[in-house]
Amino acid sequence: MDPERFPKSKELFERAERVMPGGVSSPVRRVEPFPFFVDRAEGSRLYTVDGEVLIDFCLAFGPLILGHAHPEVVEALKERVEAGTAYGTPCVPELELAETVVDLVPNVEKVRFVNTGTEATASAIRLARAVTGKDVILKFEGCYHGAHDAVLVKAGSGASEIGAPDSPGVPEAVARNTVVVPFNDVETFVETVESMDEEIGTVIVEPVLGNAGCVPPDPDFLKALREYCDGTDRLLIFDEVITGFRLSLGGAQEYFGIDADLVCLGKVLGGGTPIGAFGGPEEYMSEVAPEGKVYQAGTFNGNPLSTTAGLATLRVLKREEPYDRLSDVARRIAGAIEDALEDVGAVGVVNRVESMFQVYFGVEEVRDYSDVNAADHDAFKRFHRALVERGVWIAGSNFESWFTCTAHSDEDVEVAEEAVVEAVREAVG
Repeated sequence: MDPERFPKSKELFERAERVMPGGVSSPVRRVEPFPFFVDRAEGSRLYTVDGEVLIDFCLAFGPLILGHAHPEVVEALKERVEAGTAYGTPCVPELELAETVVDLVPNVEKVRFVNTGTEATASAIRLARAVTGKDVILKFEGCYHGAHDAVLVKAGSGASEIGAPDSPGVPEAVARNTVVVPFNDVETFVETVESMDEEIGTVIVEPVLGNAGCVPPDPDFLKALREYCDGTDRLLIFDEVITGFRLSLGGAQEYFGIDADLVCLGKVLGGGTPIGAFGGPEEYMSEVAPEGKVYQAGTFNGNPLSTTAGLATLRVLKREEPYDRLSDVARRIAGAIEDALEDVGAVGVVNRVESMFQVYFGVEEVRDYSDVNAADHDAFKRFHRALVERGVWIAGSNFESWFTCTAHSDEDVEVAEEAVVEAVREAVG
């Protein structure tokens, strides 16, 4: 950020660096030379402590599908706060949100609420291992399934290989139980599963690779995963922390017409508050404690604030079904980027799946994580900086996605369209 434009943020960040690692509570929030601090947010806009106003297409990395401080969500939370913030016993919003999830999400008969997407994927993997009796899981390069040891694993040197720790502190013994193969590579997936048929019990995937920007699945990719788990003792887990309720009310399972054995949810599910969940058919979920022996617990599981906000959000989505509008906003801005690339004669591609999208400079196609890595990330930084100068906020990393919300107006879109044209020129023109 520009110190002259964001002087208060600079001062606050210097304080933050003294008491928090890197001055932030999550690495992706660190923007060089420092991030701005938000004072408040409403609708489609962020209001910084420095008095700057930005149109928000990051939306807290995806949860805010209704925008900031949606009136119905705010009112529901106000009423709930006055009734208490945590009980340690079951509450009505928890039950009603569970009933709504079971009603909306394909193949989910029971659901367990947790507090984060990380908890959701960790618990789903534990459950899958218990059901199958097999420790080895298969994941896809570039898919981020949270910050727990089993999935903080990078690919080896071959096309598919037992993974290696992707962070200090992850034991090699843990990484050896995780196999990593390229996203969208059906041939390598099939070869790996067939060669390790007796070892792999769990396949976990982001249906849309959303933590490498936005990488859609090839037409036959998810179908192949389903086919090679059917009729076996392998379980297929869809990590829908990002895509759940965003691509459609039923998430990626409904959107692509593929049922997973277990599904992980988060982000939109909490309506802007912390939440996670995993669910599936009763035959699997009945193994979760206290009904079964697979242990999972948490003081704030199903807490009244998050479940209230989530329930209010899903009610709005059910009533308004805004998905065509969300997609149209994304289409218009993505199209403006594509036109700008063509006008300046620059190489680049925009990937989009409904209301999530990302631009990659310097490459003609992005189908997997290696393609994302090959993109010109310095150009993206210039692009990002130019957008901030024009009052448009997106995530500061090319490995994140743009998101749209119901609060984005036609005026917001017009401002963004003009901003991306000028930003492309500054980045690669």
